Amino acid sequence: MTATSASLTPPADAIAPVRHPEAPAPGELLGAHYGHCFGCGDGQPHGLHLAARAGEGVTVTAEFTVREAHQGAPGLAHGGVLATALDETLGSLNWLLRVIAVTGRLETDFARPVPVGTVLHLQAEVTAVAGRKIYSRATGRIGGPEGPVAVRAKALFIEVKVDHFIDNGRPAEIQAAMSDPDQVRRARAFEVNP
Repeated sequence: MTATSASLTPPADAIAPVRHPEAPAPGELLGAHYGHCFGCGDGQPHGLHLAARAGEGVTVTAEFTVREAHQGAPGLAHGGVLATALDETLGSLNWLLRVIAVTGRLETDFARPVPVGTVLHLQAEVTAVAGRKIYSRATGRIGGPEGPVAVRAKALFIEVKVDHFIDNGRPAEIQAAMSDPDQVRRARAFEVNP
């Protein structure tokens, strides 16, 4: 086992994830956590506009259509864009735990090329929780939710307080977000989680 893989393996004392009682219901569209997010926001013209839905337990599904702006090689999705789609899907799991968390590590495997125009079907699940650490994995398939795997990832997310963003974000964007009642409501819902 490599050092990278070891850091994505939950410790022996990790616990099974528990869906928060106020988490969105299975099948519910999760929406964007921030309108200008490159992964899920609709305020980014070349963003992924990823649409994630709550699944059963602590799982989500999502879809993302590869557009011309997402190319790396001619006619094919850029690997970094595919990694972003996986990261965004994995991050959506935090809606089900009702925690604010950021990516600590993301290990991605690319199994096959993804052509422009393809709908990537993503599935993600939390596998374990250990203190502030959230362990998860995801797959991206082409041709449908049961199609061949094109990309897969394992990730470690770290729970943070909303101050992480306030202290480190650009002041203009922080102020705009804090002036948006919907954004404030989302942040408070997560911040008051015991």
